[in-house]
Amino acid sequence: MSAYQFIKFNAENGVATITLNRPEVYNALNDEITFELQDAWKAVARDEQVRVAVLTGEGKAFCSGQDLRAGSSTQKRSFMDSLHKRYNPIIRAMRNLPKPVVCKLNGVAAGAGCSLALASDIIVASEEATLIEVFINIGLVPDSGSSYFLPRLTGMAKAFELCSMGTRLKAEEAHRLGLVNEVVPAEKLDEAVKRYTDYYAQAPTKAIGLIKKMLNKSTVATLDEMLDYEAYCQEIAGSTHDYREGVQAFLEKRRPKFRGC
Repeated sequence: MSAYQFIKFNAENGVATITLNRPEVYNALNDEITFELQDAWKAVARDEQVRVAVLTGEGKAFCSGQDLRAGSSTQKRSFMDSLHKRYNPIIRAMRNLPKPVVCKLNGVAAGAGCSLALASDIIVASEEATLIEVFINIGLVPDSGSSYFLPRLTGMAKAFELCSMGTRLKAEEAHRLGLVNEVVPAEKLDEAVKRYTDYYAQAPTKAIGLIKKMLNKSTVATLDEMLDYEAYCQEIAGSTHDYREGVQAFLEKRRPKFRGC
């Protein structure tokens, strides 16, 4: 169970759940919560029993982004230092995690909160959820990976609009644009997320981790580079227990029992 102050952390039955837990400020990000998130993602990576992670927010919001009130009470700091020390390690941890990350988008995801959602592998959104690149409203630019994720998901023109105008996207439109995987009524959000975690908790985790690495690499690689990298990753996947189990299950006409290794 959780031993943190600003997040909840729980791991059971192969599923780790990280919940941003500052509902009184719509789960805005202060210094402490960003360092707790870094620690939590390290725990997920270390735990061999965890095969899928869920990221969500407590209360009405997913995450409203940087806590501006907390930041204004401290002495002037470098934005660059803050991003390198607080936010960028979280995004890198999520994208480098060799396990799927499911975002349970329960409410508004704004600014860095939007980036956290987009850094996930699967986004299941409540009909009441919204995404907004709110940075422009205070004269800032997108950070925490948004400038990387958005044009790859929506195309350059739409990404520019979202970033430069701070356009608020409702869940259904986000789904139409390919930003989220599924939109469900709020009361069915838990059920929808569970369908994904039930699947991934029993899936061949090693292969899924390799797929994640391949798709990450494909955004900056040539076809020839990806053909070589596919061969490299397939050699690794072909040496796993789950590959042998999958073939044996096929021959025996039964469901495979993957162990994630």
